[in-house]
Amino acid sequence: MRWDAQRLDVEDTSTLPGMPSIRGLLRSVRVPEFPGLTFHEVRSRSALNRVQGDSAMPFPWTINPYRGCSHACVYCFSRKTHEWLEFDSGRDFDAQVVVKTNLVEVLRRELARPSWTHEHVALGTNTDPYQRAEGRYRLMPGVIEALAGSGTPFSILTKGTLLRRDVPLLVEAAGQVPLGLGVSMAIWDDELHTALEPGVPTPRARLDLVRALADAGLPCGVFLAPVLPGLTDDEESLDTALGAIAAAGATGVTVIPLHLRPGAREWFMAWLRAAHPELVPRYERMYARRAYVSAEYRTWLAARVAPLLARHGLDRQSGGAARGVDPAIATGVPGDEEVGFPAGSLPSGGMPGVRPKDRTATPAATEKPEPGRPRESEEAGEQLSLL
Repeated sequence: MRWDAQRLDVEDTSTLPGMPSIRGLLRSVRVPEFPGLTFHEVRSRSALNRVQGDSAMPFPWTINPYRGCSHACVYCFSRKTHEWLEFDSGRDFDAQVVVKTNLVEVLRRELARPSWTHEHVALGTNTDPYQRAEGRYRLMPGVIEALAGSGTPFSILTKGTLLRRDVPLLVEAAGQVPLGLGVSMAIWDDELHTALEPGVPTPRARLDLVRALADAGLPCGVFLAPVLPGLTDDEESLDTALGAIAAAGATGVTVIPLHLRPGAREWFMAWLRAAHPELVPRYERMYARRAYVSAEYRTWLAARVAPLLARHGLDRQSGGAARGVDPAIATGVPGDEEVGFPAGSLPSGGMPGVRPKDRTATPAATEKPEPGRPRESEEAGEQLSLL
C-alpha cells in the first residue's frame, strides 16, 4: 500500500486474523457496532492539505479525517480517489475506511507554526467527516477546538446527522472565528434513497439537522444535490424539497444536477441499467462528452427551479441564497469552478484568508514549504468535494 509508512504499531485483540501486530504492520479493525466495515488506522504525516494553486475552490486548505465513506452513495464522485490507496472505487470505497488517528495532534502542531496565516480550512471536501467512523473515533471535536482556538476560520460540508453532537462546540467556535456549515440532500423518495444512499441518514433527519443548526443561531447552507434527471427533477419533487429546506431555516440553497466522474460513472450506470433501463440512453447522451450535464438540461432545470425558489422565498435571501438559478444553476460539485456555494456554507467572501473568486493562489502557495508541511501535490487525491 502507498500508505504503509503511516501504519500503527499498536497491538490490539480486535485486529483482523492474519494481521499480526508487529512493528510496521497496519492495524485494521472490525467492530460489532459497524458490521461490514473495516477501519484502517494510520498515522498521518500531515493534517492540512494545500489546495492546488490554480483551483477555483474558495478555500486554500482542506482537512480529511477519513478516506473512503460508509455513506456508500452510488453516485459519489470521490470514489476514484480510493484507487490512489490501491483499493477499488466500489465496495472498497464503501467498506474500507482509512482513519487518521493522530489527526488532531498533527493539526495542533501545524496550526501552532509561526508561518501559519490562519486561512480558511474546509472539511468534507472528499469524504464525510461525520460518517459512521466518527462515532467511534471522535476526531471532529478536537479538530473544531484546534481550528477555533488557533483563530482559523473553517467550513464543514456533511450529510451526517452526527454533527448535532458538536453543535455546542460549533456555537462556541462561532464566537471565536467565522465559520460556515453546509448540508447536502436531494433524494426524498424512500425507496430511491435506500438504493442510492444506503448509509446516509434520511433527508428528514438531515432537515432536522438544518433546523437544529438554525435554532442554535448557526449558519447552514443546503446543497440540493444531486438532482437526478428523470428521477428527482419533476416539479413536485423539487417543490417539496425546496419548501422543506426553507421551512427548516436554511441560510441558502444551491441546486446541483448529478455529475458523473470516472469511478462514479461506472457504479451509477450499472445501478441505472438494473433499476431504470429506460433512462440509460438518455443518460448516455447527456453525459457523453463530460462529467457534467448538458447546457440544454441546465437551462431547462433553471427554468423549472426559478419559480419554486421564488415561491419559497429562497430567491430573496441575502448572499445569493438561490445560487443555482441560471446563470448560477450549479453544474458541478462544491469546489468545482462551475458551482456556487449557498449562503451560510462558507465563512465569508471577503474576510482575510478566504480566497476571492478571481484569485488563483495565495501568496503562501509560491513559498517553499517547511519540512513536514504538506505540498500542493501531496494527497492530491483528496482535493475533491462531497455531496
